[in-house]
Amino acid sequence: MAEILSENIKTKEILDWQGIHLLHFSGSSCSQKLRIFLNYKGIKWQSHSVSIATGQNYSNWFLGINPKGLVPILVDDGKVIAESNDIIQYLEQKFPEPALISKEHEDSMADHLKDEDDLHIDIRNIAYKYMFGGLGTKKPNNLERFEKYEANTDEKTLKLKQEEVDFYKNYKKYGITNEAIRKTLSNFEKRYQDFNQKLQNQKFLLGNNLSVLDIAWFIYTYRLTISGFPFKQKYPNVHRWYNSLYKRNIFYKEVKPPLIFYIVRMISLLKARLSGTTISSFIKY
Repeated sequence: MAEILSENIKTKEILDWQGIHLLHFSGSSCSQKLRIFLNYKGIKWQSHSVSIATGQNYSNWFLGINPKGLVPILVDDGKVIAESNDIIQYLEQKFPEPALISKEHEDSMADHLKDEDDLHIDIRNIAYKYMFGGLGTKKPNNLERFEKYEANTDEKTLKLKQEEVDFYKNYKKYGITNEAIRKTLSNFEKRYQDFNQKLQNQKFLLGNNLSVLDIAWFIYTYRLTISGFPFKQKYPNVHRWYNSLYKRNIFYKEVKPPLIFYIVRMISLLKARLSGTTISSFIKY
């Protein structure tokens, strides 16, 4: 579990917070996943918005909590946990009903969620190419503070921090390249081929009961769908599964974008169409 020890936290005020608090951003895929989980379980929580769009996640206040600069962060009576999948597994143990990790899949769920998490750069490639319309090029303005921020962290955290810095520097310089999109789509297609086969004979990804894995992959599938991935044509069973979840308000309300982001996405898709770099142009049928 990715618990951040109190001695490593510089923003000490959060250690006195009582109850369950979530530091999150409305448009963050990991935050969306966690909010669906919390609300489906009926867990009461207090919201603390940290705007990635304006660089609040690179403020000294937030880096004093999570030096990786990533949301979401859970604070439970002063106990601080990072990484959305670790938070979900922690809360599932604390609030076992309604179950979203069945006993049958307790041992394997961590591996399933790691596989999903391993694709976080891939879904970021999709978002920055087809959803955000270049807005992310402004993010490196806050990057220098993040890069220079010093914290007592382990080698793994430092490596992840450097990956974040490198991504945004490269994005500002090169954008999301066609090569990156091809690799990203190849990674996703391998997973969706498997899901499509499984969903031929079952309602959800791990059987006939909704699980955490469905919530996690719903977010990815939403982003790919609105970016133009042809699920209906290529993976009809995945398309039906996704639509069945999207119709549920508890899912839909977390991904419904503000008008400004809808407009930005339409501009992004138009740019891709004019340049011949839509998702469909990279897909083999």
